[in-house]
Amino acid sequence: MTTAQKTKRLEYSHTMGMTVMEGKGFYYPVDTAVGKDDRLYVISRSKEETTRGIRVTICDAESGYFGNFGGYGFGGGQFVWPACGATDSQGRFFISDERLHRVTAYDADGAYLFHWGHQGSSEGELDTPSGLAFDGQDNIYVADTYNNRVQKFTADGRFLLSISGEGERGVSLPWGLACDAQDNVYIADFGNDAIKKFSSDGEFLAAFGSSGRSEGQFTRPASVAVDREGYIYVADWGNERVQVLDATGNFVQLLRGEATISEWAANFLSINREEAAARTTANLDMEIDYFIDDPHEESSHIEKYFWCPVSVKLDSQGRLYVTETNRHRLQIYRRAE
Repeated sequence: MTTAQKTKRLEYSHTMGMTVMEGKGFYYPVDTAVGKDDRLYVISRSKEETTRGIRVTICDAESGYFGNFGGYGFGGGQFVWPACGATDSQGRFFISDERLHRVTAYDADGAYLFHWGHQGSSEGELDTPSGLAFDGQDNIYVADTYNNRVQKFTADGRFLLSISGEGERGVSLPWGLACDAQDNVYIADFGNDAIKKFSSDGEFLAAFGSSGRSEGQFTRPASVAVDREGYIYVADWGNERVQVLDATGNFVQLLRGEATISEWAANFLSINREEAAARTTANLDMEIDYFIDDPHEESSHIEKYFWCPVSVKLDSQGRLYVTETNRHRLQIYRRAE
């Protein structure tokens, strides 16, 4: 991979979210799906030992809030360990469940429709599914993470094909997925620190990136998105950053995070005066002498930076939504002027 002439593809817009276990806000969010009219479905996973807070929040980029649905359980419409979401051309929302090894579908308002999938390693079976992505024909790709493959299904769960292999053509612990305008599928190859590109019939096309912390390198990439011009956006989870590549994999831009107070949080602080007063005296941009050279250390201490940027998604306007698990928020970037 070479480094392209650097251009500013994105610029920071604003932040959404706040930490709440119920209601308007998020609690350890792990993914955001973009639906019709750019309506957002934000998946809160909560902590493993805490079932309260698990839900999907419907909102929009202007901080509109339209309620929650789902919740912990084993029945239809419920989930135990939700991972990733995607929407189809009809506006239906689909979510994967790592513990129940299934995919569940809802209508645009969050009403349960159906689910499919069960644990196993044969064709059509799943083991700890994570990333989801729809192509232009409403076929759905599922990152079958512990089976080290990606499977393609019809929306109602009929198996179509499997993507797996050895070496550069294989995937290890695949996570986030995306499809481009030509129905090629991009895989965040978490275990191999790379982004893999395959055709709609499963043919290997390209691999981008390598292990490391330099520009164009990744450490445990968790999510990938592709815009209409072929630019690739990667949640470089292990390096606490987001990277932008061009269509051939050349480095374009690096984002560390520029978060400001969200509208929801500002409203909360206007009511909770004591917390607001404490915040005004806090040093939110500290200069720290770190004992270890680890991106996690800096991100965990500086509020504006990404801390566990686990998901990247694009809307119809080209805005990028970065879901941060550990700070319970989305940072939103728009196309640069």
